[in-house]
Amino acid sequence: MLLEAVYHRPKDNYAYACTNNELHIQIRTKKNDVSNVTIILGDPYHWEDGTWMNTQEEMVQKGSDRLFDYWITKVKPPYKRLRYGFLLKNQDEQAFLGDKGFYDTPPSDIGEYFCFPFINNIDIFRAPEWVKNTVWYQIFPERFANGNTDNDPEGVLEWGSEDPTPENFFGGDLEGVTKNIPYLKDLGISGIYFTPIFKAYSNHKYDTIDYMELDPQFGTKEDLKNLIKVCHEHGIKVMLDAVFNHSGFYFPQFQDVLEKGEQSIYKDWFHIREFPLQTEPLPNYDTFAFTPNMPKLNTENEEVKNYLLDVGRYWVEEFNIDGWRLDVANEIDHQFWREFRHEVKSIKPDLYILGEIWHDSMPWLRGDQFDAVMNYPFTTNILKLFAKKSISAREFVEEMTRVIHMYPQPVNEVMFNLVGSHDTPRILTECEEDLSRVKQIFAFMLSYTGTPCIYYGDEIGMSGGQDPGCRECFKWEKDGQNTELFEFIQKLIRIRKENTLLANEGTLTFLPTHLHDGCLAFTKSNGQDTILFIQNTLEEKTLYPLPFDLKGRTIMDLWNNKEFAADSDDLQIEVEASGFTMIKF
Repeated sequence: MLLEAVYHRPKDNYAYACTNNELHIQIRTKKNDVSNVTIILGDPYHWEDGTWMNTQEEMVQKGSDRLFDYWITKVKPPYKRLRYGFLLKNQDEQAFLGDKGFYDTPPSDIGEYFCFPFINNIDIFRAPEWVKNTVWYQIFPERFANGNTDNDPEGVLEWGSEDPTPENFFGGDLEGVTKNIPYLKDLGISGIYFTPIFKAYSNHKYDTIDYMELDPQFGTKEDLKNLIKVCHEHGIKVMLDAVFNHSGFYFPQFQDVLEKGEQSIYKDWFHIREFPLQTEPLPNYDTFAFTPNMPKLNTENEEVKNYLLDVGRYWVEEFNIDGWRLDVANEIDHQFWREFRHEVKSIKPDLYILGEIWHDSMPWLRGDQFDAVMNYPFTTNILKLFAKKSISAREFVEEMTRVIHMYPQPVNEVMFNLVGSHDTPRILTECEEDLSRVKQIFAFMLSYTGTPCIYYGDEIGMSGGQDPGCRECFKWEKDGQNTELFEFIQKLIRIRKENTLLANEGTLTFLPTHLHDGCLAFTKSNGQDTILFIQNTLEEKTLYPLPFDLKGRTIMDLWNNKEFAADSDDLQIEVEASGFTMIKF
């Protein structure tokens, strides 16, 4: 038994309170090295005749990645506190893991066991419930729709008349979104994520000039209030983008530092290494990347912190927004985010806080900062399997299993799953214009755990390379839209809404890939009903053997809305080439 591969630590994603009386406890072992894991557990204060009273429960192997097996159990300590340890066995040996290390047999001293001291209600991770059933739609406001030509910026171009560049403007605005809410409602989305709408110099608005004002090219604050009102009337949530890591070059406080140098009262608002400021060949102040027009804000400065917290509160209090997406969130200090969460959640407890982080984000997801992050590891795996065809179904399942076990289950349920954004090539372009691959990707994303997001225009087959190519004007003319793809995604969203197991109810389990090398499959089950999702990555139709005893049961084909009865012990499902099936039983 390779003990070096065994890993557990209390808290975070290995031992956490899921509800006020339920703990999820997990341990990792080397792949195929351990055949059985038993957890020994009991209340630390429950003793009889000098003997600690404990029980033993078999843990379930929840999944495997390329290197490790993951085991889990769910326990309900009667007094909300627990001591526990793990008894690991294979054919040749056994080992016990406790707080102080490994033993040949379980020790009698409970000081050698792991401790979960108490389930404190305030420490339980709780993301807004509504997020679990939300399907998002990301809008780049400058390019979605021009609803009011009176607020067009200087030099505006005719809608879609040229390719997008970092400098050109086409006049998209908030009124354009409001006028097209019926389109979004028809698609089936229930949340809109806007890239920044505050006053800024660029067309992308990530270089803020004034955090308390809308950019005039997008309309007025009354336009925003009306948009949010209309969205809420149609059951659509609204999330704004906050750029607190850096301001824009024309942010008045930065302009003051440029003008007055060391005498500026705002010099400590930024991370300045020396005076006078210079932008070439590299800025002598910290920035986003090395971009001189995006100076990094000093969020440890009390004035800066209070200013940005005011911003966070203002748009929640005055406009009743439902979420904040936080740009470059990993480069800002944790203490700022703790205070930010406290301030905005005190106004609206079910506000969704989403961080833009591209890597393992557990330090931000302990319940004191963010509710979720943008799930780029999910994106990477999706692109490798379907768009690039660079990994097998087996490798995909292994990588997705690793990603799932990076976070607690309540976090996974609200992770922001995306396959394209304003920062990436469009998904049709990534798939080399192959519509069947795009359909596979949306079928998986809209059947998977998390809260999925569609980038504006992807649902009608828009294409485009890396920024700025992915920021083209929305094609409102029907002859520029792929209506077949729209209807396909529309149907997926409807089925997801009708079957909460396809969203975030129940437990997701990948089926072993040895059942069929060319297919990936997972179940979502709540103990009564199960949905089985099978995806064929091959370019010819195939038969997938069902590893369940379904004889005599009624099975519902959710995609085709047909019932059938299993009449064989050895049931197989036919899956179309590059297709999928979803059945409920």
